[in-house]
Amino acid sequence: MNYALLIAGTLLFAAIALSAFSHRIGVPSLLVFLAVGLFATELPGLQVVKVGLDTAVLVGNLALAVILLDGGLRTRFATFRMAARPALTLATVGVVLTASIVGVAGAALLGLDWRHGLLLGAIVGSTDAAAVFALLGSSGVRLNERVESTLEVESGLNDPMAVFLTLGLIALIQAPEQKNYDLLRMFVQQMGVGVLGGALLGHLLSLAVARVRLHESLYALLIQSGGLVIFSLVNLFGGSGFLAIYLAGMLVASRRSHVGEDVLRVSDGFAWLAQAGMFLVLGIITDARGLLGVVGPALLVAGVLMFVARPVAVALCLLPFRFPAREIAFIGWIGLRGAVPIVLGLFPLLAGVSQAPLLFHVAFFIVLLSLLLQGSSLPLAARLSSVIAWRPRAAIATASLEGGGGGREVLQFVVADRAPATRRPCNELAWPDGVRVIDIERDGSLVETTALRGGDVVALVAPTVQVGALEEMFGPAPAESEMTLDAAATLGDLEDYYGVGVPAGWPRETTIGRYAELLLRGRAASGDIILLGGLRLRVRESNAGCVRSLSMQFARH
Repeated sequence: MNYALLIAGTLLFAAIALSAFSHRIGVPSLLVFLAVGLFATELPGLQVVKVGLDTAVLVGNLALAVILLDGGLRTRFATFRMAARPALTLATVGVVLTASIVGVAGAALLGLDWRHGLLLGAIVGSTDAAAVFALLGSSGVRLNERVESTLEVESGLNDPMAVFLTLGLIALIQAPEQKNYDLLRMFVQQMGVGVLGGALLGHLLSLAVARVRLHESLYALLIQSGGLVIFSLVNLFGGSGFLAIYLAGMLVASRRSHVGEDVLRVSDGFAWLAQAGMFLVLGIITDARGLLGVVGPALLVAGVLMFVARPVAVALCLLPFRFPAREIAFIGWIGLRGAVPIVLGLFPLLAGVSQAPLLFHVAFFIVLLSLLLQGSSLPLAARLSSVIAWRPRAAIATASLEGGGGGREVLQFVVADRAPATRRPCNELAWPDGVRVIDIERDGSLVETTALRGGDVVALVAPTVQVGALEEMFGPAPAESEMTLDAAATLGDLEDYYGVGVPAGWPRETTIGRYAELLLRGRAASGDIILLGGLRLRVRESNAGCVRSLSMQFARH
């Protein structure tokens, strides 16, 4: 026992310590966890580390459940509604298209029959929630809300489709005489029970979390244990536990009761522990020499996936929703594969499917390449595609408060250079309603000052609805050639002040915020640009598709 614990602790410690170094060279930490597990069993004296397939599947499913619950807790319903249609399309049609293209290529390149080729496509067809959530959280890059929400919701919802396709194709290989309606019944059961179970049980869990009084540190454990109950119950009734636990997390978070920043930090710790343990275990059960034997064909299949299948599927799914081409290109490239394909690759091994070892090793190689190439290139790809949020988030710490007749938060902001809040003394600033300043820190000391400077740290209490307005005050000001506009200004105001004609069919009293929201089809994001007559309007701040402020400059002809 002590020897096993020593090995486990050493591997986990080494992986986490090495991940700190990996950030400096732009390598995703998940790849480090996977590599440490992969090469651990090749080291002298560590060949005793053995993990069975059943244990690996158990660890993988448990870890994915914890990760999806954490993702659900961080997904607001307003954000979900904004990204629901494109993300659901990617999570269903997109997975089928990706799996089909990869399946055809895999059958041709690996010499497989079409059913085994499609099984490989199904195994690697979905993006991975663990990889996406971890990379977006640790990369330091803030994507615009439309792109970030689409990626997160897609990765949280596409696992059920990949699981269904994998299980369906395994059943088809083992029982070719199986009828099509059996697969259709399986699909309806997986999705239907998953949605209903997640909605009903998630609602009950949210009521329990809101009404049970516990020590603050126990709420995260209550949510985690309740989520695992939902996950297992829905699976027992033939539904998709992955879908159910993600929806349950959203429902619990929507009440905001006892789901503050502290609980989210603990949940994030659980998710990182789950990811680290899962990737270490998946690395340990993999034979490194088996990977070397499939390098050539696996590299070609990975190329088809990353450069053909995923981009084509994303383009076909997102073009009807009028996503800009640069955002389609970015989402098409950042289709991260992670633990899900490896866990799904274990299913054929457990079922005794022919060619299962080959499928597993190819899937593992694809995950390694995806994390190395796509994961490492996220900051560069975001800059080239211009999908980075135009204005960085100014709040450095938040904590929710209970009571007071509405949602309130304690926040800390770092004042940006040339921020709007630096232009006047504090007592002359137009503070949003309900905001109260607690203290101001400058150069490590508390100060009482009549004017803010760049770099000051301001702590205050504010209603949740005013957080966006405060970020506007403390964030960077627009360029000198731009002027800030309130979203409440009307098209008539622009006509009166700047001589810009009101677009045909639009009432003069339409606010420019509403005008931008309708033109952008309810998915407005920071950085979106709208041309109106001789004016160039840029969305400065948006929340779940609602425009809060814009900047304006005269368009160049």
